[in-house]
Amino acid sequence: MKAFGGKVLFLNRPDINTDEIIPAKYLTEITRTALKPYLFEDLKVDGFEPGRDLPGCQVIVSRANFGCGSSREHAPWALEANGIRLVIAESFARIFRQNMFNCGLLAVELPAATIDRLFQEFAQGEPTAEADVARSVITFRAGRRREDVPFTLAAFDRALVESGGWLEYADRRY
Repeated sequence: MKAFGGKVLFLNRPDINTDEIIPAKYLTEITRTALKPYLFEDLKVDGFEPGRDLPGCQVIVSRANFGCGSSREHAPWALEANGIRLVIAESFARIFRQNMFNCGLLAVELPAATIDRLFQEFAQGEPTAEADVARSVITFRAGRRREDVPFTLAAFDRALVESGGWLEYADRRY
């Protein structure tokens, strides 16, 4: 199973769509690694600069409806190519969320009040987060602050994540 944690990037905007995650002009790329330099190239969030803010991040915390727009596996692939294996948001577009699980990545939905608190308490400094899939808890840290946040996953989604994605899941069972 992949590790789910590390440095956190807070993106304070709802409705981040798949075209902003990976612009459509790069969908002709045939490998995940070819997508790496283009992640969030067209994303507009106050204070966010991909070249400055993205390197080293393994976790994203965002607002509602993350991954809306066109359905494509390229969006989770571009995240994974950049080392991002955990996205936490108030909600996800259904197809994007399932594509995350199909790729063995973790998409965690938390209530808006919890997301608000995470932005207030952890968005400054150098926050980290680690997800314990077996216990269904994400531990956030920044300086001396620490908070354990429980989450839920459907049994099948958990199985996909624990297997490493759909292909690995199918290989083990069929």
